[in-house]
Amino acid sequence: MTVDVKHYVAADLPEIRQQILDIHVEVRHRDFGLMGPFYEVGRFDERLSAYSSRPGWTAVVGFEEGRPVGFCFGTSLGANTQWWDDMTSPLPKEMTTEDSTRTVTLNEIVVRKPWRGRSIAWQLHEAWLAHRSEERVTLLVNPANGDGVVQAVYEAWGYRGVGQQRPFPDSPVYAVMLRAVKQA
Repeated sequence: MTVDVKHYVAADLPEIRQQILDIHVEVRHRDFGLMGPFYEVGRFDERLSAYSSRPGWTAVVGFEEGRPVGFCFGTSLGANTQWWDDMTSPLPKEMTTEDSTRTVTLNEIVVRKPWRGRSIAWQLHEAWLAHRSEERVTLLVNPANGDGVVQAVYEAWGYRGVGQQRPFPDSPVYAVMLRAVKQA
């Protein structure tokens, strides 16, 4: 099954912000029961605003019959990024040096329950990456999500673990994963 995928840039965020927030609440709160300050919609909206204010932010939203079914978004890592600063074990400098063209972060990818298990997340992921010019993509995943199933999905998509980090004092410890933007 495929969905209609629309691409967005930061200037378009007012058009899709509420859809993203509504999907976040539906999936994170209702489906997965993720509660607490870190997962509250206000905190998520703050992170969304912060991410979208950075150069290179883009998003995709998937639609079926006009209904939003999921989204993903991310941004380029600039030369002054703090992305790699919260690693529990430091990585080599040659791995963490950024210049706004080397690495893009996949900050969020979320699909509503009725559309899960139908390759929609993969479709959104690949549609989003198709418009990226960076060499590599990185993401954070909670290794406990789905008892490791979510991380295994990313591994099947070509990501490999490079360490762990806790980016916010009240966030979980995440696995940091990396892969090439364009797969062979």
